[in-house]
Amino acid sequence: MPLRMKKSKIPGFGLSLGLSLSYMSFLILIPISALIIYAAKISPEEYFNIITDARVISAFKVSFISAIAAAMLNFVFGFILAWILAKYDFFGKKIVDACIDLPFAIPTAVAGISLAMVFSPKGFIGSFLSLFNVSLEYSRVGIVVALVFIGLPFVVRTVQPVIEELDNSVEEAAASLGANYFQIFFKVIFPSVLPALITGAAMAFSRGLGEYGSVIFISSNMPYESEIVPLLIIKKLMQFDYVGASAIGATMLVIAFIMLFITNYLQSRMIKERS
Repeated sequence: MPLRMKKSKIPGFGLSLGLSLSYMSFLILIPISALIIYAAKISPEEYFNIITDARVISAFKVSFISAIAAAMLNFVFGFILAWILAKYDFFGKKIVDACIDLPFAIPTAVAGISLAMVFSPKGFIGSFLSLFNVSLEYSRVGIVVALVFIGLPFVVRTVQPVIEELDNSVEEAAASLGANYFQIFFKVIFPSVLPALITGAAMAFSRGLGEYGSVIFISSNMPYESEIVPLLIIKKLMQFDYVGASAIGATMLVIAFIMLFITNYLQSRMIKERS
């Protein structure tokens, strides 16, 4: 049977759709299209030379590896934190819940300065780590720490509502059938949360891929070592190399879009398979 769209009893679909598309076009599609059109003016040979430059490739490696590492950490610990906030009541819960949103509220530069002060050799955590000859400041590990900081809220706020809406009767039914805690978690709970968890991790990855403010204060920003792509783009703009900045920015935009498209596709398939 052909699928039929559910009609809303409230009129105004055409007006709402038109306003939504206009708003999205003005804020998102037009600026992105301008970047793509400007980058399209570059000859294929010049574009290839820009993208395959050793410094550009190194910056892409640093950005992608750091963003993936931070997203994986947030995938695990973001889920644990969301589970605790959704399932348990404890003293100071509202304070912890409010602190989750701090990376959304404060400027990323402030976050970078705070992290640099904390993880410096004279900082609270840095002084302790220096006893073991470990330094997170001005290193790639410091970049990952900064990206974990700004990406954690995306995972927690995406997963927490899903956990809160889980039906406890399903867990009780599984337990009554003889399932142990691990079977209930991996066979019942985790598959229900996984689509939202993947979405949150993908959002954290995308946010980390384009992060600039919090990274430059805790990283050494050295070319071929800890230079990220957004910083390289800023440097090219300061040198009035608009062609190079546009080529790198367009490449990063396309890669990020493809990864988000694949993530959303996998998420939709997982939801359909469970429904």
